[in-house]
Amino acid sequence: MWLASPALPVGGFSYSEGLEAAVEAGLVTDDTTASAWLVDQLHLALVRCDLAVAAKAFGAWRRGDLDTVAELNDWVARTRETHEMRLQTEQMGRSLAVWLTHEDADDHAAALTALAPAPTWPVAFALAASRTGAPVRDAMVSFTFGWAENMVQAALKAVPLGQVAGQRLLSALVDAIPGAVDAAIALPGSERQAFTPMLAILSARHEVQYSRLFRS
Repeated sequence: MWLASPALPVGGFSYSEGLEAAVEAGLVTDDTTASAWLVDQLHLALVRCDLAVAAKAFGAWRRGDLDTVAELNDWVARTRETHEMRLQTEQMGRSLAVWLTHEDADDHAAALTALAPAPTWPVAFALAASRTGAPVRDAMVSFTFGWAENMVQAALKAVPLGQVAGQRLLSALVDAIPGAVDAAIALPGSERQAFTPMLAILSARHEVQYSRLFRS
């Protein structure tokens, strides 16, 4: 629950992951279109990429398999489709690495900090979650719910939406999370991918958008 909280000092609340650009482009205009957009993003982007990576990294950290950790981190860094997507994963990864080092410095925390070019968010989260003793499924539900809360907060500001509409949006995401987590955990490494062309185009547009509330 702690790791799922928007209060975790990693800055996730400052990103909209392309949602602000989707609003600017007229693709998201109300709670119905925001819900459809984010549920699609969950299944087409998060499940096949960051959530699948976090699930694999979770096991690797517990086994002490630092080679696999480094391979997963490198894959995340190489497959970000825009500059701001890469900045997001690296900034959040670095921030969590700093927090983990302050909480409980050990060899794994040092290995996370040493990842080049930077620790990425799903790999850093996997280390934090692996220390809790929670099963992988519970840890990945936490990862996904944290993402969902941040995205709903972004929708409240960017669309904008009222609080009741925001809760409807969160409810739709919560309904979709268990199946999404199961799919990500079961996903073979050969099927992991980062391929969301519309999201990448919107993210690239967001980098030069005239007026922005969010960093992505």
